[in-house]
Amino acid sequence: MADWARAQSPGAVEEILDRENKRMADSLASKVTRLKSDSDFTSMTGLLTGSVKRFSAMARSGRDNRKLLCGMAVGLIVAFFILSYFLSRART
Repeated sequence: MADWARAQSPGAVEEILDRENKRMADSLASKVTRLKSDSDFTSMTGLLTGSVKRFSAMARSGRDNRKLLCGMAVGLIVAFFILSYFLSRART
């Protein structure tokens, strides 16, 4: 802002205004980026929380759901080992 007092011509004033405008635009862009990342983190946290709540409710409910839950867990573990086996074979 001290540059205003030193500006001798209208061209110098334009240059000062352009610099100030660019500085403020960069500052605003960084703030928007920060807000977007915070929003993404918040929505991901909400998604994970909802998934955990549904999983917990399913585990607490009747016997049939427990069988299904155990079957899914075993299936995922078997799928993990099969996938890791195929990936290790592909590397060698």
